[in-house]
Amino acid sequence: MKLKKIFIIFLGMFLLVGCSDATNTPSRKVEDFLSKYQRLDNEVLTQLDLTLDTDVEMDEDQKKEYRALMEKQYQNLSYKITDEKVEEDTATIDVEIEVFDYRNSITKSREYYESHIDEFKSDKDQTDTKNYIDYKIKEMKNVTDKATYTMTFNLTKDENNRWIVSDITDADIQKLHGLY
Repeated sequence: MKLKKIFIIFLGMFLLVGCSDATNTPSRKVEDFLSKYQRLDNEVLTQLDLTLDTDVEMDEDQKKEYRALMEKQYQNLSYKITDEKVEEDTATIDVEIEVFDYRNSITKSREYYESHIDEFKSDKDQTDTKNYIDYKIKEMKNVTDKATYTMTFNLTKDENNRWIVSDITDADIQKLHGLY
């Protein structure tokens, strides 16, 4: 009976130590990073809110609608790791992501706006930015087409030998948002 208890304790310790190292791989850390977007992690949503708070063109209702579009984007994000290169304390992970193609929608909205500017005027002399933003958001809500982008994540090991994902570039953030 004692031998059985010792064996169970030993097996538990082995599994605990073995499993903890399995999550400390560069690919796993990138998967964790991207899954935060898919799960609408509080950290991701807080960053989105901070970005929206600095926007001076959108009113509060437009910000709420745009936030909902980004949440839809994050939840529908799909990805595939295509390459992993590890050299001692650094690593690069190439990932192919697929997201809603909001960029194409925004481009078409801008072109329509520029060629039909009179439709967006609130009076004879001034265009109404609110009308244009409402139109752009409405068009973004109708997007079903997807875009595929390649992203490269850089990682380094910290003092505890844990892999850390480096901050991503503005271009990569735009890719995650489907705006690149």
